Amino acid sequence: MDGLEQLQKYIDESGKIVFFGGAGVSTESGIPDFRSVDGLYHQTYDYPPETIISHDFFMSNPEEFYRFYRQKMLFRDAKPNAAHKKLAELEQVGKLTAVVTQNIDGLHQMAGSRRVYELHGSVHRNYCQKCGKSYPVERIVNTEGIPRCDDCGGIIKPDVVLYGECLDSEVMEGAIKAISQADLLIIGGTSLAVYPAAGLIRYCPGKIILINREPTPMDGRADLVIKGNIGEVLGAVQAAQ
Repeated sequence: MDGLEQLQKYIDESGKIVFFGGAGVSTESGIPDFRSVDGLYHQTYDYPPETIISHDFFMSNPEEFYRFYRQKMLFRDAKPNAAHKKLAELEQVGKLTAVVTQNIDGLHQMAGSRRVYELHGSVHRNYCQKCGKSYPVERIVNTEGIPRCDDCGGIIKPDVVLYGECLDSEVMEGAIKAISQADLLIIGGTSLAVYPAAGLIRYCPGKIILINREPTPMDGRADLVIKGNIGEVLGAVQAAQ
């Protein structure tokens, strides 16, 4: 594969690698990409997906939100793929310092990664909007209609960033700090079209590698661009020489 030897060289020479990933990291685990040709944005529902997964829609029509959310946002059978596993391995050998992800599926942690900045939250964390009580994802999966709190009856909300909501400031600060200290930033499976997340790469003082199936607006800034599936590319990398 073109660029694989150079990628290995960069990894071998680096000691503070940060990985920044998007939906393409999880497509090989069976979770569809929102923006691909067969992704959610290209399917037809009563409302556009962008509308359904917005803060305003959740507040005004939580039952319809949860109907969509359970069917199209929760993939309980998904397992980490080669990319998730290799990143966890790179962390274990002391090469990788952090994962910054736009995904909400928790697959990085499932693979063993410990320092993960989830820019858009996680389906695995849910809380009562009224009293703040926490609930696991099973509570959402195993109920119908609007899930409500056992203690106060408030509506339970997934800890995911909906359209119209701000990213968590502490998560953003952690991600920026990790990237600003990186000697190598590997970006994979993202179109780099969603801001402010896509703007994080400007904080990287080191080399930048882009791995994606399609071109991105940032290809010209990268030291190395590899066209391919992130799992296939990272799966071929040796974590320790």
